[in-house]
Amino acid sequence: MTTYFFGDTAVLTGRTLRHVTRSVDTIITTAITPVAMMLMFVYVFGGAIDTGPVQYVDYMLPGILLITIGSGVAYTALRLFIDMRTGIFERFQSMPIARSGVLWAHVLTSLVANLISLLLVVAVALLMGFRSGAGILAWLAVAGILLLFTLALTWIAVIAGLTAKSAEGGGAFSYPLIFLPFLSSAFVPTATMPGPVRWFAENQPVTSIVDTIRDLFARQPVGDDIGIALAWCAGILVVAYGFAMAAYRRKIA
Repeated sequence: MTTYFFGDTAVLTGRTLRHVTRSVDTIITTAITPVAMMLMFVYVFGGAIDTGPVQYVDYMLPGILLITIGSGVAYTALRLFIDMRTGIFERFQSMPIARSGVLWAHVLTSLVANLISLLLVVAVALLMGFRSGAGILAWLAVAGILLLFTLALTWIAVIAGLTAKSAEGGGAFSYPLIFLPFLSSAFVPTATMPGPVRWFAENQPVTSIVDTIRDLFARQPVGDDIGIALAWCAGILVVAYGFAMAAYRRKIA
């Protein structure tokens, strides 16, 4: 059964990846919005925000990377909704394949597509002056955190794709995810925020993830932030995966 699962998932992932390569504009669109935000914040608002000795593009890049992921997973929900609406799921159910492979194909495709978008955003940030003295281990740690965060949000996207009543509804779930970094330490220090907003900003998942990535880029000790960030990502992933599989079983019952 395990052999069938991996083989079937690989074949189905190839199918969804081909759909992405035929619409490269989705990846470009995913990267354009975060890049536009980065340009606006750095060149319009950056001079008015005090981030100490850290240049603003370095300070806000981690938040932009999370927005890129939030924007990207919306297409996972959309692709899944289209598969559900066109009846391809019913066709797969009539075949002797691992049923969960259908979902994992969309999840793995999301990881690949978001990786490309993240690389595009980092490339633009480098052109804008972003610099990091982080070593290879720090970069691998950043990649691991972003991968785990993408995986967690992708399973939330799976829930949206399976339960949406329309294509627009399938992608609408991503709006809060994109907005959440604005209520965190991603763009301004939380110390400048009023009391209730500051409390929320300091105790929501994005702040710990952003602070961890920022410290890794700056070669600073990450302290407790990395444990909190990993706990948030793992917790969201486990809960989202459970709800997604429950929704999937109801769909194919």
